[in-house]
Order: sequence, then C-alpha cells, then structure tokens
Amino acid sequence: MSNRWWIYQRERFPIFAHSPIILAFSLSAVSYSALLRGATALPGWKPCAVAFGCAFLTFLQLRLADEFKDFEEDSLYRPYRPVPSGLIRLRELAWVWAGCVALQLALALWLAPRLVYLLAITWMYLGLMSKEFFVGRWLKARPILYMVTHMAIMPLVDTFTTACDWVPKGYSRPPRGLLWFILVSFFNGIVLEIGRKIRSPSDEETGVETYSFLWGRRNAIVVWLAAMTTTAGLAVAAAVGIGFGVPAMVLLGAPLLCAGLLGARFLRAGTPGFGKHIETMSGVWSLILYLSLGVIPIALRYGWHP
Repeated sequence: MSNRWWIYQRERFPIFAHSPIILAFSLSAVSYSALLRGATALPGWKPCAVAFGCAFLTFLQLRLADEFKDFEEDSLYRPYRPVPSGLIRLRELAWVWAGCVALQLALALWLAPRLVYLLAITWMYLGLMSKEFFVGRWLKARPILYMVTHMAIMPLVDTFTTACDWVPKGYSRPPRGLLWFILVSFFNGIVLEIGRKIRSPSDEETGVETYSFLWGRRNAIVVWLAAMTTTAGLAVAAAVGIGFGVPAMVLLGAPLLCAGLLGARFLRAGTPGFGKHIETMSGVWSLILYLSLGVIPIALRYGWHP
C-alpha cells in the first residue's frame, strides 16, 4: 500500500521537487504582505505554516483534478500512468481530495475563521476547473484561453496565502500594492505551465498536446522566455514597493540570462530528454523569484539583527 502511493507521488506529484517552490511561494506571500503593511518584525511561524499547508494541499488538489478530468485521455494514450494502469483508483483519490479539504478547513479555522471564506472561493474555482468549466472541448481547442483560465487559480491562492498575514492582524482588505505580487504569480504560473510542456521531438507522445507540439519548439521557447521576462519586470515593480527593487533586479537577472542560454541550446540540440532541463530551469527560476520577493528582503531587514 505505502509503496504504490510512493510511486504515485514520485510520478505525478513529486513532493521533494514541489515542496521547496511551494514553501518559497508561501513564505514570500506572507512576508511580502507583512512588508507592505509596515511590519516591524518577522512574521510568526503560525501564519507561515498555515499558508504553506493550505497552498501545498491546493496544488495537490490541482493534480488530483487533472486525474479525474484526464482519465479517459490518459487511458487511451498514457495507460502507463498510475491511475489508468490501476495502481491507484479514482475513488481513492476522491478520499485524498476530501482529506485535503478537511485539513485546509482545520488550518484556516486554527489561524483565523475569516480565512474560510477565501478558502471556499478557491474550492469553488477548483471545482469548476475539474469540470473544465463545463466547456471542455471548446476550451481545449483554444490552448491559450485554456491556460489562462487555469492560471486564474493563482490570484485566488495568492489572496489566501497573503491573507494568512493580514487577516489575523484585523485587516478587512489586502494591503495596498498587493496586486503586483498577484500579477507576478499569475505570469510565473504561465512560466511553469509552459516549461513543463516543452519536449524534444523524439520525446513527443501521441495524444499529448505539449506546447512544443502545438506551437513548434521555437515558438514555445520564445513564449516561455517572454513570460519569464514579463514576470521579471513585474517582480522588480513589486520589489520597488518594499524597497528591494535594485537587489531584485540583480537576483533575477542571472537566472533569466541562464534561461535564455538554455533555450538557445535546446533549439540547437533538441536531444532526447532535454525538455526536462527547461522544466527544471522553470522551477529554479520560481524559487529565486519568490525568495527575492519576500523571504530575502524581510530576513535582511529584521532577521539578521540583534
């Protein structure tokens, strides 16, 4: 039993790969909100723990939703995956989903009951996503609109994770300037989404609509880099709001340059498995991005002084 669940997480939701990015995102959200409202100390461990726990479970729910909505397609084209192969049943995943909801509810009530309203909105949108907004075929025929509607979950996750800071402090609305962080997360979601669906020609699979297949390798890399550049610009603007604009520009410049060089190499070589490097670069970029937008600034300001 434990072995098959270990196989499932390794193939479909690798905890050790996702956790650092989700942790950096959660800590950044709480820290950025704290800096915007003029906090004079590091955030407490409790809002950070709730933000991370609920965000982690939300991203897990996104993966579970994919299992349900893609079951027929996976059974036809990717029967080796854990669910269509019978290793894990959809009914079992439904129980995992219910467990996620229960844990999120408990965490929200533990920190601040008002958070439940924001959590409920996220659940409703997740439910609509799992049903493809009841226009699945129409959406899938429009890949860009499909991606945008699915990335729209990010502003909701952002609002909740930042609310783990400002709601317990008695605020009725988010601190001014939070929109920059929300825009950063939205476009970074696009970076991650495109980055995980770029493959070398020999790695493309029948029935799997990667962006390198839909748009061509060159266009996919160009859009990926454009999304990353847009994210960088928005991140610098967000960092200016907390007095960290120039350092953020320096911190983000290096990985952005590395991504450009990696993309050029991918287009030249196209060797089997090289698309995995694009996905890894997207993860590294996200980690540096979120550390630059909250964790590092607040640690420099309050964490390393007596």
